[in-house]
Amino acid sequence: MSEQRWRKSSRSGPDTNCVELSDTGLVRDSKSPAGPTLSGDVRSMLATVKSGRIR
Repeated sequence: MSEQRWRKSSRSGPDTNCVELSDTGLVRDSKSPAGPTLSGDVRSMLATVKSGRIR
């Protein structure tokens, strides 16, 4: 199995704590990269937020 590739928002600074998104849609806390991950349909959730359908 290949290693996950993780990325942070381009708006995050190098010392900023935030969440990171993997290339497979997992989410983790950047302060704890070896910690647990959140799985789910993250891409769908982000598309819904961007569309403004969530109030």
